[in-house]
Amino acid sequence: MPFPLRFLATACVLAGAFGAVAAESCHAGSAATLTPVIELYTSEGCSSCPPADRWLSTLKAPAAAGQAVVQAFHVGYWDHIGWVDRFAVPAHTQRQRQVASQNRLGNIYTPQLVRNGMDWRDDGHALASNEPARARIVLQRSAGDAFEATVTPADAGAPWAAYWTVTEDGHHSKVKAGENAGAFLQHDFVVRQYVPAGEYRGPSRLVLRAVPGEASHGRRINLVVFEPRTGRPLQALGLAC
Repeated sequence: MPFPLRFLATACVLAGAFGAVAAESCHAGSAATLTPVIELYTSEGCSSCPPADRWLSTLKAPAAAGQAVVQAFHVGYWDHIGWVDRFAVPAHTQRQRQVASQNRLGNIYTPQLVRNGMDWRDDGHALASNEPARARIVLQRSAGDAFEATVTPADAGAPWAAYWTVTEDGHHSKVKAGENAGAFLQHDFVVRQYVPAGEYRGPSRLVLRAVPGEASHGRRINLVVFEPRTGRPLQALGLAC
């Protein structure tokens, strides 16, 4: 499905109170309002995807300010047409199928944008949300590439689930075959690690051993807490570390 080029001209206005991030100590706490969670399902083998990738890169400043959690899930179901996307893993496609099921979609496609767990095709809406968060997250690096989070849901009796991602900026590829043959593609927010963290009730502590970071690629550790049935986020938080 072609990506709406109107996205490229859309000014992303994010408002409200957001969690403060202390980069020096690699520690962050979430805000009282829901931080928007933006997912892009993309592929280097998809000719409609580069405009979506470029639009996603315009969110680097809001993400750095803690105003959004942004993730680019590369999928591999276009690899058969001539170019293998080195960032694609089967778990990304599995997650996209889960999102499609929760949204009652009959198929999956690229590029697909998902906002707060819902298929998002209306670029007339800003990313801002005054929706109250239904969970509190405190995230910190405990040692090296080890991270831990404490999650306190607003409703201690209701089930909740979570997943971690590690994203990286500044990747690029010179595509030599397929629909994008000859193109030089640049990627930010590339998901390099995706870890479902299970289902819980009440306050809980979660831990992650992240893939090692590289100085040439800005890394963010993200935790998304969501409703298991609908996939709608209760709260999300990212940490540049």
